[in-house]
Amino acid sequence: MSDVLEKTANYSEIARRPLEAEQCTLVVIDVQEKLLPPIFQKEELVRNAQLLIRAARILKIPTLVSTQYAKGLGNTVPEIASLLLGVDAVEKTVFSCFGSEVFCSVLNRLPGQRDTLLLCGMESHVCVMQTALAALGKGYLVHVASDAVGSRTKWNWKIGLDRMRAAGAVISSTEMMIYELMRVSSSGAFKELLPHLKR
Repeated sequence: MSDVLEKTANYSEIARRPLEAEQCTLVVIDVQEKLLPPIFQKEELVRNAQLLIRAARILKIPTLVSTQYAKGLGNTVPEIASLLLGVDAVEKTVFSCFGSEVFCSVLNRLPGQRDTLLLCGMESHVCVMQTALAALGKGYLVHVASDAVGSRTKWNWKIGLDRMRAAGAVISSTEMMIYELMRVSSSGAFKELLPHLKR
């Protein structure tokens, strides 16, 4: 089998593997006050990031948050920060979250076998992409919520997603992730989140 076919087969196998809440960590990347205003479809990004954070809380999925040079770019926007009380943002100046020793330390200390990262935030082609590539290099499974990541231009949003998919990340959506994690409509977890999904 050629390298290309082998990679395609491996990707298909990864994409077929169902998400398991107890194996996941949600990473919210750099949704900051001075970065958000020029982002393409920013309202959708914020709404979907909120949904993922709510779902993670209900399913007891740990959530990590990063900020890029907060002194210059501001803190996590209030709409996101208000859902993350008690979660301290990891401040970084490197683009990849994995370039931060603090981030790596916090991630490594999480209980259980957390081998799958769910990514949202910005920018798709910079910090999200570099974090995804570093995570893949370290053996994590990576799922990216395509409608909860953004860039200043539509092209950079798209090309960031294309690069991550080519590298082995599963490109998903907020609802795909949530419904896959919830499994059934009769669960208490799903019923708790449903009012937010209907908005």
